[in-house]
Amino acid sequence: MATRPLPNSTDCNCLAVRQAARYITQFYDRCLAAAGLRTTQYGVLSRLKRQGPMSINTLAAELVVDRTTLGRNIRPLERDGLIAIESDPSDGRSKILHLTKAGEARFQRAEKHWVEAQKRFERAYGGRQASQLRESLRAVIASDLGPFDTMRHL
Repeated sequence: MATRPLPNSTDCNCLAVRQAARYITQFYDRCLAAAGLRTTQYGVLSRLKRQGPMSINTLAAELVVDRTTLGRNIRPLERDGLIAIESDPSDGRSKILHLTKAGEARFQRAEKHWVEAQKRFERAYGGRQASQLRESLRAVIASDLGPFDTMRHL
């Protein structure tokens, strides 16, 4: 009985994207460490700075993360006084995140390191390629991969 060769793992889209994401995240984390933030935390502060207060659900959707992951990212920010979490006056079940003055100051400090990370990334990878990469990744997020039917794929 002939066996089918296993697919080459280097052809796996998911593996390639996850490896690249971890590699880039580690680089940005090293750059932002001087400001006492991780990339995920910088992303939270950045969204709140640019878009203002928002619900946890809205922020999770904006960052394309689940609520549990977002919760792990915002706890240290709240503990350090960089964000405040308050009940939504229009819906007591919902929580609203606010950037505090300390959070704004930390964001300003971190932004300088983020700008430098951006420049270093684009020097190493290429400005045009970096722009095309961002455009391609946004297209992936906007695509409809649809639900996975496990029974159909057995």
